[in-house]
Amino acid sequence: MEKKPFVTEAQIQNILPDVPTPFHIYDEKGIRENARRINQAFSWNKGFKEYFAVKALPNPSILEILREEGCGVDCSSLTELMLSEAVGFEGSEIMFSSNQTPSEDMKKAYDLGAYINLDDATMVGFLERVAGVPETVFCRYNPGGTFSLGQSKEGFQVMDKPGDAKYGMTEAQMVESFKQLKAKGAKNFGIHAFLASNTLSDDYYPELAGILFQLAVRVSRAAGVHIGYINLSGGVGIPYRPDQRENDIMAIGEGVRKKFEEILVPAGMGDVSIFTELGRFMTGPYGALVTTAIHEKHIYKEYIGLDACAANLMRPAMYGAYHHITVLGKEDAPCDHVYDVVGGLCENNDKFAIDRALPKIDIGDLVYIHDTGAHGSAMGYNYNGKLRSAEVLLCEDGSHRLIRRAETPHDYFATLDFTPFFKQMFPGDFEEK
Repeated sequence: MEKKPFVTEAQIQNILPDVPTPFHIYDEKGIRENARRINQAFSWNKGFKEYFAVKALPNPSILEILREEGCGVDCSSLTELMLSEAVGFEGSEIMFSSNQTPSEDMKKAYDLGAYINLDDATMVGFLERVAGVPETVFCRYNPGGTFSLGQSKEGFQVMDKPGDAKYGMTEAQMVESFKQLKAKGAKNFGIHAFLASNTLSDDYYPELAGILFQLAVRVSRAAGVHIGYINLSGGVGIPYRPDQRENDIMAIGEGVRKKFEEILVPAGMGDVSIFTELGRFMTGPYGALVTTAIHEKHIYKEYIGLDACAANLMRPAMYGAYHHITVLGKEDAPCDHVYDVVGGLCENNDKFAIDRALPKIDIGDLVYIHDTGAHGSAMGYNYNGKLRSAEVLLCEDGSHRLIRRAETPHDYFATLDFTPFFKQMFPGDFEEK
């Protein structure tokens, strides 16, 4: 699909006096429209709910937008639960899926009335011991082996081998877990699974649904419980490259409906509610990292240095992931220069692009890095003492507002505020007024 920025150079120039680069910017209009498409695609299921994966973009202003659009949240930690609670999510609006879970996290999820999704059979006893057994409980399934829909140039990038993944339990463990949970007072049960990441195929969700629907029928009978919820989790991807096709969420929803009618309805399970946890698909295309070219270097290769680095966007350095780049104001210029586009970390993998054909980049040019609306700012870190960047919302009316300020040295050193070194760095904090 063609890659076009959702913001113009003129709009960015208007933002710069308020928020200098680098910063992540998010498109409110795009996020809202996409949430409505997803709800429409699964409107055939009366209990459907999208639980946005908070880990993808943990900003309260974004969560508030999604809450207004009828979404819930998928949390995996204490702080994600705290953030969601602050935004106003409660009870069944929260799905808590974690692994190697600390007691404090589990207790918080229980106290909020969240749907708790157990990752392992040993978690049944753990849940009862540290919090209690709620009326509704989910268990996460791992089928083992290899999951594949056949060869494709896109492939399944992260989890195409469930047997090697640390997540979930076997079918036999799930049956036994549901029996134990029922004996301990649970009344409603759900199944969850995640088999592949960032799939570019309209067939993935329907295929996964077929697997889980058949599992639900077997487990319901074997454990003597009612499976009322099936969570398809995430995995529906986005086209990071211009030559990749965009998933058709309407076709995906229809494919799941057909599996539902084919498998669950004949088994007397037509009341099952379908849930999704689409982080990347929900917000990924509606975010971008805006940064400025501040250096150029001419040695064995041509380099353009940015004021952003892998601390602002880790995916290219960590996974070798592709993110498309647009030089704002030069959208129609020929891509007749080849650059490595790099950041300033003391790591040679701090490269946003390698041997990328781009227009001639001059110092001061604004560089727009696409598709950072999920796992972008969220994966920021502080190596080399780098500070995480601001986040800006492009509002539906074309205005903008700051939704997270940039970190400062004071923020970076805040955990040293009990030491004498903090006072040496920030003596003004201790001056008498």
